[in-house]
Amino acid sequence: MRPQQEESRRTDGLRDKVVVVTGASGGVGRAVVRRLGEKGAKVALIARGTTGLGAAAVDVGAAGGTGQVYEADVADYEQLRKAAERVEAEMGPIDVWINVAFSSVFARFTDISPEEYERTTAVTYLGYVWGTRVALDLMRPRGRGAIVQTGSALSQRGIPLQSAYCGAKHAVKGFTESVRTELLAERSGIHITLVQLPAVNTPQFDWVLNKLRRHPQPVPPIYQPEVAADGIVHAAEHPERKEYWVGITTAATLLAQRVAPALLDRYLARTGVDAQQTTEQPRTGVANLWQPADESADYGAHGGFDHRSHGRSPQLWLSQHRRPVLLTLAAGALAGALTALRRAR
Repeated sequence: MRPQQEESRRTDGLRDKVVVVTGASGGVGRAVVRRLGEKGAKVALIARGTTGLGAAAVDVGAAGGTGQVYEADVADYEQLRKAAERVEAEMGPIDVWINVAFSSVFARFTDISPEEYERTTAVTYLGYVWGTRVALDLMRPRGRGAIVQTGSALSQRGIPLQSAYCGAKHAVKGFTESVRTELLAERSGIHITLVQLPAVNTPQFDWVLNKLRRHPQPVPPIYQPEVAADGIVHAAEHPERKEYWVGITTAATLLAQRVAPALLDRYLARTGVDAQQTTEQPRTGVANLWQPADESADYGAHGGFDHRSHGRSPQLWLSQHRRPVLLTLAAGALAGALTALRRAR
């Protein structure tokens, strides 16, 4: 193994590492930067809303890290490139790049305008493409680094009312697999991995453009953003694996899609529309598709579903420790087989 590759594998521990997080001002991104702060990382926070970004930087410092704010729209390649160049000039070489930023529209496909569809795709898909391109351009001369893509169970299983988001997340998965194979072909010391998330209690449901008659909600069971953040930060520390799944519902959805996709189509046709709406009228009237929702207000990491959200995921622990778990199970099975053979004699 070349020295560059060997060095790139020493990703355990993010203390004093320079980590870029897009979408850092709220939701999952906000929870991620807090976790990075706890690990003593130097966190470059990228988003559009200055109030949310400033509060996120305070969170990073309070947790024990260093946070600096870089305002940029991830849908604009030049803005993102210039922000990354400033990060390297002010904080040092970027070790990890985490793409989280997204926006979308809650509506039936035919109720979404072409402009809204194009904007959602530019942020939620091309934002990842531009972030990955910028990160690779900066990491390649050093031959090391890690890129973490925040995915979703909806990257493989589309649901009603979220065609723009599902399409973008499907695209992120295909794009990431293509880049991963190119890096493997080059025997690069740069790793790229994908973290598939379940429904998460974030401000998304208060600030994504909503064209429904009722207030949108995540499809239960719902997880707190800290659960998602734990999975993403773990992936940043261990980026060699192709993909991580967070939450039992993510695992169940992805496995069911492989086994019975047509059955899922019919099930979601019956249940998917009502499951994504509360009984309440839309609460905010805020939408962050074109302008940041947190320009003058800090939304934080959590949405309005704390009372219904899970703060832990046993599946995530098993996913992160699958090798020792599998070895333990194999050892148990072997011991059981040996015991059965002795009794049979």
